[in-house]
Amino acid sequence: MAYQITDACIACGACAAGCPVEAISEGDGKYEINADTCIECGACADTCPVGAPVQE
Repeated sequence: MAYQITDACIACGACAAGCPVEAISEGDGKYEINADTCIECGACADTCPVGAPVQE
């Protein structure tokens, strides 16, 4: 399952910068992950300071 970004997101952009396939973009108040592009590597979860990306 692809990662999802929870409401804990503080919109810092760390996850987007760490994504090797550029699956993350800025959404409305938080970042969003394109499930079709996500390769489930976990880089976003590793770089997020608040643990917002979770694997669903």
